[in-house]
Amino acid sequence: MNKWLFSMLVILTTFLMGSSFAIGKIGLSYTTPLLLVGIRFSLAGVIMAIAVRLLRIPHPKAFFQWIKIAVIGSFQTAGVMSCIFLSLRTISAGQSSILTFMNPLLVVIFGTIFMKLSYNLRQWTGVILGFIGVFITLGAKLSFEIGSILAFLSAVSWAIGTLLIKKWGNEFNTWVLTAYQMLFGGIILLIGSLILENPYFRITGTSISIVLWLAIMASIVQFAGWFYLLQKGDPGKTSAFLFLAPFFGVLSGWLILDETINWYVTIGGLCIFTGIFLVNWTSSRKMEAGSLETSLNK
Repeated sequence: MNKWLFSMLVILTTFLMGSSFAIGKIGLSYTTPLLLVGIRFSLAGVIMAIAVRLLRIPHPKAFFQWIKIAVIGSFQTAGVMSCIFLSLRTISAGQSSILTFMNPLLVVIFGTIFMKLSYNLRQWTGVILGFIGVFITLGAKLSFEIGSILAFLSAVSWAIGTLLIKKWGNEFNTWVLTAYQMLFGGIILLIGSLILENPYFRITGTSISIVLWLAIMASIVQFAGWFYLLQKGDPGKTSAFLFLAPFFGVLSGWLILDETINWYVTIGGLCIFTGIFLVNWTSSRKMEAGSLETSLNK
C-alpha cells in the first residue's frame, strides 16, 4: 500500500475518531447517550446497506458469514460504544478515553497469544510509550470506579473486534462489512437504550446536523477507512496509530468547545508520536532484505 495514501487515511480516520468525542458531547444536550450512538450507527448502517445493494457489491451468501459480521458488530460497535457511554456515568470522559485507548496494547497482547503474531522489543516499547502519551495528554488523572471497569472492557471489546476483522475481514468487501457490522451494532445499541435508559431526542437543526455528521463522516467514512487499513496492514502496527485519536480529541475540544490545552498535552503528544515511530519503524537493513526477497520471488 502506498505510504502516502496510508498516512492520509490514518490521519483522516483518527481525526474523525477523536473529533467525534467533542461533537458527541454537544449531541448529549439533545438526547441520551445510548440512543445517540444507536441512532448514529443504525442510520449509518442503513445508508451503507442501501448503497452497497444499489451498487450490486457482492454480499455474503453463507449464513455463518452473516454471523461473523454480526459478531464483529457486537464487539466493534455495540460493545465499544455501550461500555464507553455507560462508563461516563461514573468517570470523566478523559478517564474513559485513557482506558478505551489501551486498545493498541491489548491488540498486541491478544494478537501474540491468540493469533501467534510476533512483535519485537522496540514495538512493545513503542506501544507502552504511546499509551503513556495518551495518559499524559489527558491529564494523568485516573480513579477506580465501576466506570473504570466498563471503559477497560470497551478497550477489550475493541481489541477483539480489531483482531476479528484481521482474521475474517478478507472474506468480505470492505464496504459490505462496514455497512452491516454498523447496522447490527446499532440495533443492539437501540435495544440497550430501551432497556438501560429513558430515551428521548429533542429535534432541532443542530441535533439533526450532529447525528448526520456522526453517522456519515464519523461512522461511514471512518469505519470504511479504518477497516481498509486493518485489512492491508499488521493489526498491531496499524492500531498503534489509534494513539492519535485522543490527541485529536483534545485538539478538537479546544477548537469546538474552547477547552484549555495544558502543557502536558504537548509532552503527551511527543510520547504518542515517538511510540508510533517505534512500533512502525523498520530498519534499512530489514527493508533491503525484504526488497531482495521480493525480487527473488518474482
